[in-house]
Amino acid sequence: MTRAATDTVIAVGPAGVVEGAAQGPVIGDGYILLPTGEMLTYTDTAQVRATAYTHTDAGCDKITATGTTVHWGTVAVDPKLIPYGTKMFIVSNDGKFVYGLSAAEDCGGSIKGNRIDLYMPTTSQCFSFGVRNCTIYFLS
Repeated sequence: MTRAATDTVIAVGPAGVVEGAAQGPVIGDGYILLPTGEMLTYTDTAQVRATAYTHTDAGCDKITATGTTVHWGTVAVDPKLIPYGTKMFIVSNDGKFVYGLSAAEDCGGSIKGNRIDLYMPTTSQCFSFGVRNCTIYFLS
C-alpha cells in the first residue's frame, strides 16, 4: 500500500529518528526536532529584536569578543543578559527565517537589552535579513 507524502512528523523514536519530517524544525514544549532527526532540548526562551552583521561592517572584523572566528552561528549579545558561550536556537517569529544553532560569542556597542546581532557572511544576506523579531530557545 502506498500513501501520499506528508509534511508532518509521523514518529519520533528514542534516537530522534523521524519519518516524514517537515521542512523546518518542529518546536514543541521543551524540544526542537530538526529535519535531520536530531532532537534538541531547551530550558527557556526570550523574545528579541534581531539584526545581522558581517565582518566587513564598520568596526567589525573576523575575530569575536571571545576570540573565536566569526561563522554562521555567531551571535552578538548583551553579555549582561546572555552570557558568552550560551548555546541557542534562533527562529524569526514569523517562521520565515531559521538562523538555527548558534552561540553567544560576540558583542557590539548597540547590542543592549533584548537585541541581538546575527553573523552572516555577506552584506547582501544582512540586508535581506533586515530587522526581525525572533525567539531565542536556550539549549540545555
